[in-house]
Amino acid sequence: MAVFVKAADLGSFTAAAAALDLSPQMVGRHVGFLEERLGVELIRRTTRRQSLTSIGQAFYERCRTILAETDAAESLAQDLGTTHRRHLRVGAPVSFGACCLAPIVSSYLEAQPAVSIDLVLSDRFVDIVDEGYDVVVRLGDLEDSSFLSRTLAPHRLVACASPGYLAKRGAPATPHDLADHDCLGFIYSTGLPFADWIFTRDDETQTVRVRSRFQSNDSRVLRTAALAGGGIFLQAESVLRDDLASGALVPVLEDFDAPVRAMHLLFSANRRQTPTLRSFVDLVVEVFG
Repeated sequence: MAVFVKAADLGSFTAAAAALDLSPQMVGRHVGFLEERLGVELIRRTTRRQSLTSIGQAFYERCRTILAETDAAESLAQDLGTTHRRHLRVGAPVSFGACCLAPIVSSYLEAQPAVSIDLVLSDRFVDIVDEGYDVVVRLGDLEDSSFLSRTLAPHRLVACASPGYLAKRGAPATPHDLADHDCLGFIYSTGLPFADWIFTRDDETQTVRVRSRFQSNDSRVLRTAALAGGGIFLQAESVLRDDLASGALVPVLEDFDAPVRAMHLLFSANRRQTPTLRSFVDLVVEVFG
């Protein structure tokens, strides 16, 4: 149809052939194929000129409409494909995502005005494929080798409290002293009013069961409570970097090592890595690797 319409528009097989980068003979074959299929003559050809038959004129008008719709459909698909390739769905733990990753996303979007990002924060274990994530930040050791990953700096925890709290209650000298302190607890899926805080020193592990009068399933809430003098808080050092640097929160039990968890960027091996995804992943690894 496209060859037939071009021949009708330009008035000759030779002109259509030049426009379509075909031979005049191939243009004639395309038109001949249509005429054979339809069982009618579309273009009346003589040695000096060619012209559309009445049936050819009617067929030409419909072909133009069909080809225009085809071009529009292809353009729409390409535009949607480009938009989709430039949209990322990113998952991350709540505290790390809100305090550390969100500023990086903002900087990336400023440098990439054609890109959009959904940053979804959750402390639960998300399904990358079923929930449609392009990339997620995953804490802990990797168990599923079917995903590709990039290693980030370890998620190192630190115990800390506000200067006001420590002035009133004193600082714990050992992990077991935490039993006499107000500790701010994170609510895990068990919902129990206590948690085990683990510290090590000289290859010796001390596990303390901490009971909390103030618990939350959002670490940002616990940070606010700690800043207000509500108790001792166990959180990632990277999340509290500014608070520790300013002295708003003070580390405790510095002779002991709090838990360290591996952290990775994880993405599906079966999903094509677009330039947008690669550039975003490279930036996150550059900042947090």
